[in-house]
Amino acid sequence: MNILIKNIDTILTGDRVRLVRNCSIGIENGYIAFVDEEGKYPLDFKADKVISGKNKLAMPGLVNTHTHSSMTLLRNFSDDVPLHKWLFEKVFPAEDRMSDEDVYWGTMLGIVEMLKSGTTTFADMYLHMDQVARAVSETGIRANLSHSPAIVRSGDTPALLDDTENCCRFFNTWNGILNGRIKVYIEVHSAYLFDSQALENSSALAKELGTGIHIHILETLREREDTIQKYGMDAAEACLKFGIFDVPVIAAHCVHLTENDIQIFKQKNVNVAHNPTSNLKLGSGIARIPEIAAHGINVSLGTDGAASNNNLDMFDEMHLAALLHKGTNMDPSLMDAGQVINMATANGASAAGWKGEVGEIRKGMKADIILLDVDKPHFNPMNNAVSAIVYCAHGSDVDTVIIDGNLIMENRQFVSIDEEMIKSKASSAARRILSI
Repeated sequence: MNILIKNIDTILTGDRVRLVRNCSIGIENGYIAFVDEEGKYPLDFKADKVISGKNKLAMPGLVNTHTHSSMTLLRNFSDDVPLHKWLFEKVFPAEDRMSDEDVYWGTMLGIVEMLKSGTTTFADMYLHMDQVARAVSETGIRANLSHSPAIVRSGDTPALLDDTENCCRFFNTWNGILNGRIKVYIEVHSAYLFDSQALENSSALAKELGTGIHIHILETLREREDTIQKYGMDAAEACLKFGIFDVPVIAAHCVHLTENDIQIFKQKNVNVAHNPTSNLKLGSGIARIPEIAAHGINVSLGTDGAASNNNLDMFDEMHLAALLHKGTNMDPSLMDAGQVINMATANGASAAGWKGEVGEIRKGMKADIILLDVDKPHFNPMNNAVSAIVYCAHGSDVDTVIIDGNLIMENRQFVSIDEEMIKSKASSAARRILSI
């Protein structure tokens, strides 16, 4: 489908957060065919669909670089407890009761929530990943999906069960399909739940498949203590030693990096997925993001799962990321609005494996675009559109979503997704899993 978005009030291109006004965007065969800064368009461009940009702000779709989408089923289930109690006493037992179909409906609900709040790409690591991929394929969203080569069995005696064969099957089935909308990475839950052999095997497998790794790193102080006890070094050092950082890596959380860890990340080009809401809610701490970014490390944003956030709204995450570091460092110049938008768009695209393909609005890029309805009191007056996105906007302001050149949502209505059925199915699954 060829789409013309005409007479757009404002476009945030994502190219150095540049703003242009009164423009038109042409989309052809899934790509941006032109961005006309005078609002004109080629006379030979034939649009199958014309969308008015009046009172709209166009920007790149948001990229959520760390979540567990089907944890929507555990939303508001276990709150106000520390991470290890939350994970081992609440989440793991509930996950043991999840079926394939539960994960499918939980993922569908998560995708609906992400789409309605402007996320067009997400990076996911969780259970029953074929069902996650199924949901991605049916909804039109873009996703980096990670499958673990080791199954972590919780309980009094945690164990690792080899699942390499299934991991390879998942990679060969889903990686690169749907016009490249799905990329597959290797999931390494963490250095504290894996052992040295599992870390080495995961690194070797990622190298063999020519892919990357998605991992939780140094989310809590207890994690540092556990990995030092286990390996004689912290998690970042263990990942370096056992080869995890020899491939592209999405490192989630990174709350307790040392100076040495930061140097390792810089040396190995590790991508940091900052999850401020989850880290605060679980009492894990505050990552040193301004310092990490100042070292040239690519920093993106993630929501984490809805069991620890408790929503998947990346506008909320941008807002908090901008404010949190100003306040804790008593420096209002830190984490300016443009930097935070880049974290949620181009930086996220780079971390998730689509560098130079999505995350910007310019000719030749894949057409992942959202339109915000800015004809609302909280946007008025629009003195600075960049600031407005970070400090004023809500996920509910997203009016239109286009992914890979396909119209997914218009006027906040999905084109082909049955939102009401998904909410009903997910609620039923949650009641059974949680026995409430």
